[in-house]
Amino acid sequence: QVQVEESGGGLVQAGGSLRLSCTASGLPFGKAMAWFRQAPGGEREAVACIDWHGYTTYYPNSVKGRFTVSRDNAKNTMYLQMNSLKPEDTATYYCAADLAILTMFVCQASQDRTAWGQGTQVTVSS
Repeated sequence: QVQVEESGGGLVQAGGSLRLSCTASGLPFGKAMAWFRQAPGGEREAVACIDWHGYTTYYPNSVKGRFTVSRDNAKNTMYLQMNSLKPEDTATYYCAADLAILTMFVCQASQDRTAWGQGTQVTVSS
């Protein structure tokens, strides 16, 4: 059974940076991972997705150029470097492992397979 755990959230001023980490245990070889976020009253959305080798990544326009996803499979860890943070980036950020679809244009979780972390809060003050 795949288990994931996030760390690294916190409070930061607009324009600042944060780095999130996600450690996955039991993740089979070849599985993609992703960061999703959900703001109060909003839907959960993918903000950064990465395949096993790091060859394919996905970012929505809202974070493109500011967020960078990476992973170190030897450490079973995925990272999200967030720069130039904006108040609208405030949300709970979730790590997800084993996705349904990942291309440069689409990133979707699987209702059956995707493992989710508990989430870590990111708050950006103006």
